[in-house]
Amino acid sequence: MSLLFPSLSFCRTGLALATATFFALAPASWAAACHSSAEDHSAFNLAGLKSELMVTALSCQTQDRYNHFIMRFRPILTDSEKRLDSYFHRTFGRQAQKKHDDYITQLADVQSLGGLKSGTAFCAQRVPMYDEIEALDDSNNDLAHYAEAKDIVQPSSYESCTAPQPPHRVKSHRKRRG
Repeated sequence: MSLLFPSLSFCRTGLALATATFFALAPASWAAACHSSAEDHSAFNLAGLKSELMVTALSCQTQDRYNHFIMRFRPILTDSEKRLDSYFHRTFGRQAQKKHDDYITQLADVQSLGGLKSGTAFCAQRVPMYDEIEALDDSNNDLAHYAEAKDIVQPSSYESCTAPQPPHRVKSHRKRRG
């Protein structure tokens, strides 16, 4: 029996933790697998890249490089943020702001967790991203392709696919016997 959850067995608690971890660490491609447009997909990738660089800046004392990235790509990042806002409004309606805030928080959390797991290797792995970005053109396509290629971890699936429509039922006109 679990001491924290007396009604759950150890196996059920382990399964629940494994499932939560699996979904928290799902690849970015899963998070973007069902977006309604290439723009939505790109917006999620750019949000992931921006968050990854922010976590790197805070963990590796590279705030000046992060600030340079933000200033250089501000128009692209602003447009991307607008597309992300549009996605959340389209998908969640009145809950859009809460869902968007939850997504950004979960994104930073899952990326920080990845940094903690990497230990001292994290900065050696992530700081070179600034050099790679410095070599990019100032175009939206260059930054979007870079973000796509990095396959940055996303927290969970935020899909914009619509639910399947119920099958069209043909009314039958049966004669009643009577």
